[in-house]
Amino acid sequence: MIRLDDIVVRFGDFEALHNINVHVKEGEFFTFLGPSGCGKTTTLRTITGFIEPVSGTVKMKGKDITHVPIEKRAIGIVFQSYALFPTMTVHDNIAFGLKIKKLPKQEIENRVQEIARKVELSQEQLKKAVAQLSGGQQQRVAIARALVTEPDIICMDEPLSNLDAKLRVQLRNELKNMQREFGITTIYVTHDQEEALTLSDRIAVFNKGYIEQIGTPNEVYNHSATEFVANFIGDINPIEGDILGKMALNPNQHHFIRLERVTVNHEERPGECRLQGVIESAEYYGLYIKYSIRCMGQRLKVIEKNDGIRIYEAGQEVVVGIAPGDIMSYPV
Repeated sequence: MIRLDDIVVRFGDFEALHNINVHVKEGEFFTFLGPSGCGKTTTLRTITGFIEPVSGTVKMKGKDITHVPIEKRAIGIVFQSYALFPTMTVHDNIAFGLKIKKLPKQEIENRVQEIARKVELSQEQLKKAVAQLSGGQQQRVAIARALVTEPDIICMDEPLSNLDAKLRVQLRNELKNMQREFGITTIYVTHDQEEALTLSDRIAVFNKGYIEQIGTPNEVYNHSATEFVANFIGDINPIEGDILGKMALNPNQHHFIRLERVTVNHEERPGECRLQGVIESAEYYGLYIKYSIRCMGQRLKVIEKNDGIRIYEAGQEVVVGIAPGDIMSYPV
C-alpha cells in the first residue's frame, strides 16, 4: 500500500532520517513510535508530501509519489492541533475539502451527513462553531474532515495528545473501532507506548532517525530486537550484580526481564531461579499490585495480579522466581 525505500531526510547539515524502510499493508493500522525528536513525525510528513527526501522513494500502490504534490496524494491528515477553522461551523469544516474539489452541492451534503453519523456527531453539533466544542468533539471533526474526501490512507500525528487521560483512553478505543469499520489504511504517530500497543497491527520503533524494530505489539514487547526497544516499550528490570552470577548469565551482555514475568511466592517452574527477597513497598492499582522487592542487593519491580488473597506488606519475606527463558539479552 505505502512503501518507503531508503528514505534520507536532511535539514541543512543535520540528517534527520537515515535510510528508512517501511512497508504498510492495505487496511493496516501502522504506528510510528518513539521519543521526541526521533524522526517519526518527519517520516509521516515525508509520506504526506510536506517534506521531500534527499534520496529514496515513497510509493503508494506501486506508484512513485515522492515528488507528487500534497493535494494529489489521496492522503487524509489529522494534525496534533487538529488544524480546524475555529469560527466556521462543524459542517463547513468537514465540507471544506469537498468544496475545494468542487463537488456538486448535494453530493457534499450527502457525504457530510454520512460521515457525521459514522463519527457520532449530531445535527446540533454540525451547526455549532468548532470553538464551541470540547477537545474530544473537535478530534471527531478532524477525523471526519480527513475521511470525508475518501482518501486511500489516513495519517494521524499524535491526535490524542491534547486530551486528558480519561478521554484519551475513551477516544483511543473509538479510534480503533472506527478504523476497523472504515477499513482504511492508517499511519499513526505517537510517543505513548500504551497507545501504540493498544491500537496497532504493527509498530515501527524509532530512535535518533533510525528504525530499531518493526513488529506486532507482541513482538516489540515480548521479543524486543534491541536494548533501546526493551527499555522504551513498557517498564523493565535490568538483571545485575549477584543475580547475574547466580543465574550464570553472560557478563558481557545486558540482561532484562519484564515486571510481570517475575513471580512472587508461586509454584516453582522447571529451570526457574529461586531467590529470597524482602518487600520494600507495594503500589495498589486494583487489577494488579506493583511491588518493589529487595533481592540479592538489587531492587526488582514486580507486577502481580490482585487475587484479593496474596497481598504482601513492606518487610515481608518472599520467594522470587525468574525463568531464564523470560530474560532478554543484548550485547554491551
